[in-house]
Amino acid sequence: MGFTEIIFMSIGLGMDAFAVSICKGLSMTKMNWKKALIIALYFGIFQALMPVIGYLLGNHFYKTIEKIANYIAFFLIFAIGINMIKETIKNEEEDSNENVDFKTMSILALATSIDALAVGISIACLKEKLLISITSIGIITFSLSILGVKIGNVFGEKYRKISQVLGGIILIIIAIKILLNK
Repeated sequence: MGFTEIIFMSIGLGMDAFAVSICKGLSMTKMNWKKALIIALYFGIFQALMPVIGYLLGNHFYKTIEKIANYIAFFLIFAIGINMIKETIKNEEEDSNENVDFKTMSILALATSIDALAVGISIACLKEKLLISITSIGIITFSLSILGVKIGNVFGEKYRKISQVLGGIILIIIAIKILLNK
């Protein structure tokens, strides 16, 4: 993956956090920048740490799966993209309370970063540079989360679904590109 693909992958992964951030912004009667920063930090840190765990797992098992690594990366990233779109179509509601306590935010951040774990495995299988990927994922997720809180606070519910579908489509395109460049 080149730098452009890493940026787009980061945007795709950050879209779940963006959608939840919109919901958090919706619950705020007045924009609260301190809470927006807390939300963005949780999402950015979790999104950056989960690929590290996935990368370590992927490296541990790489010798076993070396011949099919590109297919595994394709499948994982493609499945994440399809799942993001499917969840949007099913119209699952996100937690939209204004609470930013440790328990609430840890659960939300973990739930939105599970897909980043699988991407970490893919990064290991593709022998990509981890530091560049996690830095990009963390910074972009942080930025999208701040933006999401603000958009949610200003514009409301209509952008949540669009962001999730767009994130899913981006990940599917990256997965297909991995398969075609094998």
